[in-house]
Amino acid sequence: MDVPLWLALLVVGYLGVKLVRPPWWLIAVLLLGGFLLADSVLAPVIDNFTK
Repeated sequence: MDVPLWLALLVVGYLGVKLVRPPWWLIAVLLLGGFLLADSVLAPVIDNFTK
């Protein structure tokens, strides 16, 4: 069974918010920080660590 990555991330994110109940500002900071890091000069370094 092949599950698209976006669907898996959506389910894991939903369950994480429901079970752990982090504050909304923390979720916003993590999403914005990840978005900004993905388009920065650090992106190749992060890519090497994730592979």
